[in-house]
Amino acid sequence: MREFPLRRAARILRHGGLVAYPTEAVFGIGCDPDDPAALYRLLALKNRPAYKGFILIADDFSRLRPYVEVDGVGDLAKVLRTWPGPVTWLLPASVRTGPLITGGHPTVAVRVTAHPLAAALCRHVNGPLVSTSANIAGNSPARTALRVRCQFGGTAGYVLCGTVGGMPAPSEIRDAASGRVLRPLPSGR
Repeated sequence: MREFPLRRAARILRHGGLVAYPTEAVFGIGCDPDDPAALYRLLALKNRPAYKGFILIADDFSRLRPYVEVDGVGDLAKVLRTWPGPVTWLLPASVRTGPLITGGHPTVAVRVTAHPLAAALCRHVNGPLVSTSANIAGNSPARTALRVRCQFGGTAGYVLCGTVGGMPAPSEIRDAASGRVLRPLPSGR
């Protein structure tokens, strides 16, 4: 019996695997944020330094809540108004959030995704996912499943096929404490 792609991707994630999937602008690649072995594999695959940390995505803020210290967020309503959507926020990390996710920083990067397939994957795993662009450090992020396969070969784990959203570049990143935009969206959005 053939397994449905979302179920297969969720099973792989629950068993410590890596999955590439479409997001608002590019393919992301991720894993279970509570699986250190999977996080180390992801760092090695991308040749990514650990100090950069990772973004966590979810279909709903309630799935991100355990990783965030909400009492430390000044204007949570301002953050929530941008979701679901292509804005990633740096929020105070809870004690549960490990240093591989935060990069050793006091904040964690989180986003409630507006991409229907990425959101469905979060629902299937019943939790958030690590979401980093599907590329080897220094290369352009993949915008198609074929580019993921070309860049990583068979080492990327499972590739959940689908179309990326209409955003021209990866999500904007904002710091909730200062309001600073750390990575802007291109003009003309």
